[in-house]
Amino acid sequence: MMPNIDPRTLKNMMAKMGIKSSEINASEVIIKCPDKDIIVSEPQILQIDAQGAISFQISGSISENQKEIKMDVSEDDIKMVMEKSGTDDYIKAKEALESANGDIAEAIMELSGQSS
Repeated sequence: MMPNIDPRTLKNMMAKMGIKSSEINASEVIIKCPDKDIIVSEPQILQIDAQGAISFQISGSISENQKEIKMDVSEDDIKMVMEKSGTDDYIKAKEALESANGDIAEAIMELSGQSS
């Protein structure tokens, strides 16, 4: 933080400015994102209350777990892929769309054997 300042003095200075801080005892912090979870093991958590706005400062050992994103494809898209690629296999058309992340043109090319 600030060099050569006693932590007690710093806390008093912050209190005079209306900033309160406290440590939170926790064994793990998990931040859930749409595509991954960020896990902080053995966290050191500081809760800071500055004029009614509460924020947290978190440090510790960080690891990430990627989530598998399931692509929802519409019936109309599946029918279009089946029609344009010339296949009558509904499941293959749906799987091609999912593997192409919903890109209709890419799914049609994959089923037509023209994938790049």
